[in-house]
Amino acid sequence: MKIHCIGGGPGGLYAAILLKKLDPKNEVTVWERNAPDDTFGWGVVFSDRTQDHLRNADAESHEAITKTFATWDDIDVHYQGEVHRSTGHGFCGLSRQTMLVLLQDRAQALGVKINFETEVTDVDDFRDCDLLVAADGINSAIRTKYAANFGPDLDWRPNRFTWLGTKQQFEAFTFSFRENDAGLFMVHAYQFEPGTSTFIVETDADSFANSGLAVDDEAATIAYCENLFAEELGGHALMANRSHWIQFRTVRNRTWHHENMVLIGDAAHTAHYSIGSGTKLAMEDAIALAGSFRDHDTALAALPAYEAARRPNSDSIQRAAQSSLEWFESTRRYMGMPPKRFVFSLLTRSMRITHDNLALRDPAYVEDADRWLNRDLGIEGADDLSKPPVPPMFTPFTLGGVQLKNRVVVSPMCQYSADDGVPNEWHMVHLGSRAIGGAALVFTEMTDVSAEGRITPGCAGIYTDEQEAAWKRIVDFVHDQSTALIGMQLGHAGRKGATKRLWEGYDVPVSEGAWPLIAASPIPWAPESAVPAEMDRAAMVRVRDEYVAAAKRALRAGFDVLEVHMAHGYLLSGFISPLSNQRGDEYGGALEGRARFPLEVLDAVREVWADKPLSVRISATDWAPDGFTGDDAVALATMLKDHGVDLVDVSTGQTSTEAKPAYGRLYQTPFADRIRNEVDIATMAVGTVSTYDDINTIVLAGRADLVALARAHLADPYFTMHAAREQGFDGHEWPVQYESAKRLRFLVK
Repeated sequence: MKIHCIGGGPGGLYAAILLKKLDPKNEVTVWERNAPDDTFGWGVVFSDRTQDHLRNADAESHEAITKTFATWDDIDVHYQGEVHRSTGHGFCGLSRQTMLVLLQDRAQALGVKINFETEVTDVDDFRDCDLLVAADGINSAIRTKYAANFGPDLDWRPNRFTWLGTKQQFEAFTFSFRENDAGLFMVHAYQFEPGTSTFIVETDADSFANSGLAVDDEAATIAYCENLFAEELGGHALMANRSHWIQFRTVRNRTWHHENMVLIGDAAHTAHYSIGSGTKLAMEDAIALAGSFRDHDTALAALPAYEAARRPNSDSIQRAAQSSLEWFESTRRYMGMPPKRFVFSLLTRSMRITHDNLALRDPAYVEDADRWLNRDLGIEGADDLSKPPVPPMFTPFTLGGVQLKNRVVVSPMCQYSADDGVPNEWHMVHLGSRAIGGAALVFTEMTDVSAEGRITPGCAGIYTDEQEAAWKRIVDFVHDQSTALIGMQLGHAGRKGATKRLWEGYDVPVSEGAWPLIAASPIPWAPESAVPAEMDRAAMVRVRDEYVAAAKRALRAGFDVLEVHMAHGYLLSGFISPLSNQRGDEYGGALEGRARFPLEVLDAVREVWADKPLSVRISATDWAPDGFTGDDAVALATMLKDHGVDLVDVSTGQTSTEAKPAYGRLYQTPFADRIRNEVDIATMAVGTVSTYDDINTIVLAGRADLVALARAHLADPYFTMHAAREQGFDGHEWPVQYESAKRLRFLVK
């Protein structure tokens, strides 16, 4: 094959090496704009796992590279005048310049031709080949020229960073956080060769503007950072190498290949430096690319196989990198945290490292962090080192003056099994078994305030005496037979009503017996849905009074917590989202107007519910253009707090059929995190939480106060009891009837 690699960085060189090794008859040429010894940046970071990949791909270059490694296991965090260390992380670094020279030597020894100081101005001049590898970085000429084919998405991020060097020898990967009159500045530093370290300084847009620094004034930047981080530098100077204040750019592409062209490295994707190295990703791309040509003879077959094999891993890394990037963009919201919580939040920011994962790496660190939380909450025996601390998920939490025994909540889950809105034996078993299962709080499904407010004919309600009595029977069982609290979620379906039960057809209108729909605006939920009537003031008063009557019934039935459903596109949510509220009166327009009616309902319910715990579920984003955003969610949560809400139950989406959610593990938790730490109100995280490890991580990091699980509780009603057993926690009380099974362990095969 005739192969051109455009770009002679580590990714391009490594691709050339592996493709030449694959078949020595391959004619491989690298085209690089810079001189052999011309590079920017300082060090490159690899994990232990990446080293295994490089060793297996090309043992010769791996051996040469590893001889120059600086290695470390520790992470040091400088925060509020303290230094906190976590160990067991297993990283290594080396000079980017050294790596380039080693890869150049290896490539040329194999017969790869390298053309230095050659700028590729017209990509089409290089198309006459079997394979054209675009390793030309974040500003890829190939991706730019064929943008219509690759479909790039380039996202400039607001923070600025500058890449500096120093002779200070950091013995651990070091993070430092310092505030001055300008704002907040953060350091990511590590030693990449004996006597030399990378020293990246990052700051947010406001802090940079306040600092008076210029983007390209290296001398002023060095003077400013040497003064601010004098303690970390220990008297050593900073060094510059094209060290301008730049903004990170997240690069994604619809596809990585077109005809005989393929993107690798930063041309295909970027991942924020705070979780690793773009060099690592580019070299792993090269390994996957060579592997695809091992199995396929032509680019037409190999390139789709390369992308199919490589993309899931790359996308996963990008998601983790995005979480890490956003943590550093939002660090100001965490600066008031106690040091133990702040450091744990930092270490778990990407959500790839968790409470359990850290406990494997550094059990003493995690025990110390858990013990801090125990001590902070006043848990008896927190300082008794002869006993393990209470796991974060089993620490108590006070909500509106009521104490929950742990942080686990059974999320509201529609069962579509009521008879004329009356809960029956199914609901008794469903809710009763989960209360027995150990959760601190069990929520009913969305319970409708009127017959017209139902989603389906099988939805539960609390608008008749019979329904109230049936709910009281369930509440009494929960109170008599478990230590759980029970909450009712009140809702009205709005334009999403009069549909079939879930298993009969999701969002499909009922064939007969439909009831009239109402909404903020006469916009149907979906093309096949009925057009709702726009609510006038009389309709608003009627619905408000229905919520009040339902709240009074819930109070008489004995519920401990009440939640008002303002999410998922139902009636109140429909007022809040600009996608479904197109009103021209005082109940539309800006967020203050769109929230007016939901807040009227809330105020009326709050008055009835008095001083008992009150929660509101919101959709923190519409996941759709021109829709409700995370900024809006913060503003709405602030309003909710001002109107007496104790807890914000933070969900997302389900407000528009045009939504494109960024699904993934814990994908909604960052919204709960932001609201909790910016608004200073208790939040509940929900969505794709499935393990006790996730709960421990969320709680200890301060991302949410409570964690609601839905599917996990459908799969295992006794999730919380089992979590206690698996963690060896004896402080969780089992029902006396089940005590004999408390220590039972079994495997399902």
